[in-house]
Amino acid sequence: MELGQLRALRELGDRGSIAAVAAAMHVTPSSVSQQISALQRHSPAPLTFKDGRRTALTDAGRALAVAAIDVEVALERAGQAVARFQGDRSGTVSVAAFHSAGLALFGPLITALSGSDQPPVRLSDFDVAQENFPPLTSDHDLVLAHRLVGSPPWPASVRVEPLLFEPLDIAVRRDHRLAAKASIEPADLRDEEWVAVHEGFPLEQAITVIAGIGGSEARILHRINEFLVAAAVVSASGCIALMPRYTTDLHDHPELVLRPLSHPGLGRYIDCLARPETLERANVKTVLSQIRAIATDLTQRP
Repeated sequence: MELGQLRALRELGDRGSIAAVAAAMHVTPSSVSQQISALQRHSPAPLTFKDGRRTALTDAGRALAVAAIDVEVALERAGQAVARFQGDRSGTVSVAAFHSAGLALFGPLITALSGSDQPPVRLSDFDVAQENFPPLTSDHDLVLAHRLVGSPPWPASVRVEPLLFEPLDIAVRRDHRLAAKASIEPADLRDEEWVAVHEGFPLEQAITVIAGIGGSEARILHRINEFLVAAAVVSASGCIALMPRYTTDLHDHPELVLRPLSHPGLGRYIDCLARPETLERANVKTVLSQIRAIATDLTQRP
């Protein structure tokens, strides 16, 4: 049984003729007859009978028409529940992010949402490859994800809200020969020893590209995904590392500096991924708006 069929039967009981039902539902009489015929095929008892030139409901038809009212009431209540849920600003919003985005955004986000009229958030961090970010939208309302320039786009199954483009810089000690340069050419990196992320993660591909442009192969000594740990290793060893410009906090490592590459197109997109229906909720819209503001602020810091 389909809703349209039940509605046609109910209207027939109320209005008394196929023509009147068709006019009320803004369809043709033939369409109404087809709906009722389709409903009849699912019923073991006759639902209508001919009363002169009119089509009337049998006792079974009237019973089903009453049940159709209950269906309409349930659907209306469900619709109202969805509307209240979508308009509720107080419900908890779950946010997932890769590590450096969580480090840069989670604290300011909690502060921005500290008011009594703001929705609470539940935060999680994930260290995953690019293709594993979209599935996180099944369990989290908003997923902060990153992908390198030139990498495959996000799948159509998720809604993408762009946040910022983040250049990738070279992290070196202040006493390193490269620290004196205003910008670094890929050829300047020959024979340098790298702290890189683990294989399969996006920034490893970027190091390979940089080394290739410079005409050499990257000499990777250490593989560390967490940038703050990588910064400690760079500080102690004199190695170099590729680090994102806005989401890397080097305040605890004043002996390190970031130097831009001469190829400004090298970087990553930081996007917010979500299921399309999730973004219809008022509380999710509020949190996303705050995330956008914080991301914009990151790009404007000195």
